[in-house]
Amino acid sequence: MNILLTNDDGIHAPGLLAMCHRLSEDFTVTVVAPDRERSAVGHAITLHQPLRAHPMGWDNGVRGFAVSGTPADCIKLAMLELMPERPDLVVSGINPGANVGININYSGTVAAAKEAALYGIPAIAVSREGRSQTHFEDIADFTTDLAATTLSRGLPFGTFLNVNFPDVPVSETAGVRIASQGIEMFPETVEKRLDPRNRAYYWQGCDAQTFTTNPEADGSVLAQRFITITPISCDTTDYRFLDVLKAWPVSLAADGLRGHRRKSP
Repeated sequence: MNILLTNDDGIHAPGLLAMCHRLSEDFTVTVVAPDRERSAVGHAITLHQPLRAHPMGWDNGVRGFAVSGTPADCIKLAMLELMPERPDLVVSGINPGANVGININYSGTVAAAKEAALYGIPAIAVSREGRSQTHFEDIADFTTDLAATTLSRGLPFGTFLNVNFPDVPVSETAGVRIASQGIEMFPETVEKRLDPRNRAYYWQGCDAQTFTTNPEADGSVLAQRFITITPISCDTTDYRFLDVLKAWPVSLAADGLRGHRRKSP
């Protein structure tokens, strides 16, 4: 089985290297990852400048490419040009810092897995709580087993798995829980500063996410030291509201727009 490995922290990140070494023991691995850190770029792609892919190699025989683009670029370039055949599975990570709740929308780690799912490739995004460079080997072991299970069971088209680990060794976690995505906002700040030429600039920041309204949400479960697995769908339609919206009085006829332009006041 062929696995494509990527991340958003760059091709030299310790989490990616730990995953590369462990996955390559059981699978054929190709690494296509950004050539530098691309954290929090979300699902951005590069359209207005060329992409470059530099060949890379590791002492375990794995080959790959460092790409001058985003995580989503890496998936596109791997699928369309760099790999001789489509991978059986994509793994994105290991990311230092949890990707739960609304942070899923900003994460380059998650976006790479989502891009793979759009191509119909099963994918797993892997993150761990905290910023220390620890427990990566344990996480890589768990993810390798999960990869094998995912390959044997399969995922629906357009669905991928978002996995988060607490900041403890896997053997000290409370277990594994399937969790929903939390959608609570977290307190955000913008600090206004002045540069030496007295021009304003702004530094964004935020407090840690809290999960108080839904004990089954990913962040709440992670805080209880469980490994969380959340199935994420690329189809973001709100089907609960679809029929309600159809009943709204919204049409060209209702606005007097059918057949002519609205007159300016």
